[in-house]
Amino acid sequence: MIPTAHLIYFSPTGTTRKISTSIAQGLAAEDIIHDDMTLPGSRVEGMPGEGIAVIGTPVYAGRVPELFLERFQGIAGKGMPAVIVALYGNREFEDALVELRDVVTAQGFKVIAAGTFVGEHSYSTDQTPVAAGRPDRTDLNIAVDFGRQIAARIAQNNLECPVIEGHVPYRERVKFGGIAPETDPAKCTLCGACKPVCPTAVISISNAVITEAERCVMCCACVRVCEFDARHLKHPVIQERRAMLTRNCSVPKMPKLFL
Repeated sequence: MIPTAHLIYFSPTGTTRKISTSIAQGLAAEDIIHDDMTLPGSRVEGMPGEGIAVIGTPVYAGRVPELFLERFQGIAGKGMPAVIVALYGNREFEDALVELRDVVTAQGFKVIAAGTFVGEHSYSTDQTPVAAGRPDRTDLNIAVDFGRQIAARIAQNNLECPVIEGHVPYRERVKFGGIAPETDPAKCTLCGACKPVCPTAVISISNAVITEAERCVMCCACVRVCEFDARHLKHPVIQERRAMLTRNCSVPKMPKLFL
């Protein structure tokens, strides 16, 4: 029996949280603790040496988001077994999973399983859908079964790190900043829902919604949470990327599990 599952994740639009929670369901731990590292100031200062950690992050251009790396630095794994999970938008996960393995190992965790899952791309829209609705019920069921397989390995004391796809050195990191969602003043009610979900705290609200584009990571959490369809990411560069994604990444990809 696994006493505790510590879910440590960065999940602006909730997809990583969904998969991490489903894996924990399959682990059948007695207690599940959510350590959400999405928002500014969120840190986990230490971990007990018992149980298992499920550590999840979205993939940003083939790498682990820098925000997650910064917020993960205060965590000491103390030899705790860990499952690492990367969510990507149906393009490629590239080197994100091996990077996550290396970061998690450096913090004292023992990686015993890894998986990649597909989540709706942050650039997806109704007009240009990219992995819309993912993770879906099939994905979540696979995640639950993944948790069961991991629990079986732990029961057999099989705690070896699997071979994981990816390359070292990692691909060059793409720099974010300078592009951000815009607000349609004709639709915006100044309700304020967009501000508290921003992982970089770049949204301010007075008589208008202002976004500091230089620090935006284009996760589109603010777009997803807006009930009035007032937030849109429509920069020409993003429109070109949407066209590329819908042209080249429309065939649904399935989760990859490394045990």
